[in-house]
Amino acid sequence: MLDPIARFRRFARAVTSEIGALDSSFLGRGRPLGAARVLNAIGQGRSDVAEIRAFLRLDSGLMSRLLRGLEEEGLIVTMPSPDDARRRTVSLTAVGTREFRAYESLSNERAGALLDKHGHRETLLYALDLIASALASDQIVFRVEDPRAEVSIYCLGQYYEELAGSFEGGFDVTLSRNPDPGQMVPPRGAFLVAMSDDLPVGCVGLKGNGKGEAEIKRLWVSPAARGLGLAYRLMDEVETTASKLSITTLRLDTNRALAGALHLYRRLGWTEIERFNDDPYADFFFEKVLA
Repeated sequence: MLDPIARFRRFARAVTSEIGALDSSFLGRGRPLGAARVLNAIGQGRSDVAEIRAFLRLDSGLMSRLLRGLEEEGLIVTMPSPDDARRRTVSLTAVGTREFRAYESLSNERAGALLDKHGHRETLLYALDLIASALASDQIVFRVEDPRAEVSIYCLGQYYEELAGSFEGGFDVTLSRNPDPGQMVPPRGAFLVAMSDDLPVGCVGLKGNGKGEAEIKRLWVSPAARGLGLAYRLMDEVETTASKLSITTLRLDTNRALAGALHLYRRLGWTEIERFNDDPYADFFFEKVLA
């Protein structure tokens, strides 16, 4: 059997070579990878210096040096935050914007060339998503989204597709007591999406009735983010959200084919109860009273 540590180090060597981590001039633009990553973070819309530093996992000394170098090139401008003078914000100059766009074009070309070299594009993309999710597992954030938003529709589509492959006889969402979107927006409920950088990797819905009760619906974790405890984090997050909405009783149902979900709910202290709806896909029913 090949040594797992050796396999990981082989991967690390390949990645550092491919992305130009050792080059003094990343993508031939005259500055190393660290400075280019800071410029990219600003160009992608991040402006708070402390948040950029946390996002890139840089210590304060290195962050200051990188910002100073970009300022000396005339690519960025830093200034005190209008909301808190103790914090700093940063923005691109016109020259910085042109440089950011040049990096974007070159990076897209390099990514496209790598994907074109592989005969199984989707397999490669899945592996990339899996690795990125694992490396950034501590940076996954949860956002409240409208269930009709594009990112929500994507997550729900992936969830329904998985159910269709898991259930005997497939899955038809129109038969499943599909929640009305209005029941999953504040103040009645909510729809949470887990984001790993810009990739949606999970979701869960809170279908409220406006009377202190709600159902947990559409819990899904992307295959690329499984094994990271994300389902537990989503359930904890949705319970916290429910408490903030003054919801005191939660219920959910699940299908016998979803053994992992059954294990999760029982481990989290949910109590099995009698059937409370006529969903044809539901075999088990649970309840949890929030403290």
